[in-house]
Amino acid sequence: MHLKKEKYVKGVARPQFRLRNRVLTGRRDICRHCGKAGFTLVEIMIVVVIIAIAAMMAIPMVGSAAGIQVRAAANMVAADLEYAKNMAISKQKIYSVVFDETNESYQIEDVNGLIEHPVKKGFQYAVNFSQDSRVDRVDIVDADFDSTSTVKFDYLGSPYNGSNNPLNSGVITLQAAGTSVTVTVEPVTGYVRISD
Repeated sequence: MHLKKEKYVKGVARPQFRLRNRVLTGRRDICRHCGKAGFTLVEIMIVVVIIAIAAMMAIPMVGSAAGIQVRAAANMVAADLEYAKNMAISKQKIYSVVFDETNESYQIEDVNGLIEHPVKKGFQYAVNFSQDSRVDRVDIVDADFDSTSTVKFDYLGSPYNGSNNPLNSGVITLQAAGTSVTVTVEPVTGYVRISD
């Protein structure tokens, strides 16, 4: 490699050196025959592959939004059933969860009526799926407690149906965009479980 010293350029403190068809100025490397700099085909293909992988990961997430909502709603229902059962045991009185399939809602009551929400002070414990953006796609397809829409828990946490008889079968079916989840209340124990 042979460098040939050229003249000083006015206003530039460093000398320029010629190396084949390139001029080295000390500040940048300029190729006189190359034209403007650009991306190579390999670089463009790598970017396209990365974008395609990101899109493939995002599409299932968008499609499963209803599935996520129905599982979140099932968790809410199960937690509220457990809350009613625990309140019945701790307060030593009957607590009920009353479902309204038509309005996609349910509420927790004691012997005096609707109870106050433990977190949202001043609000009654009523949940309406259609008014909650987190679960607004979810429908309560069925809430069946021995042909009633109410489940009650006594001071031992044992479940009863709306007719005040010991519960034989308690099932809540939730659905959103073809995804269905079932919340079951077991007889005698009042154990609450979620299944697809």
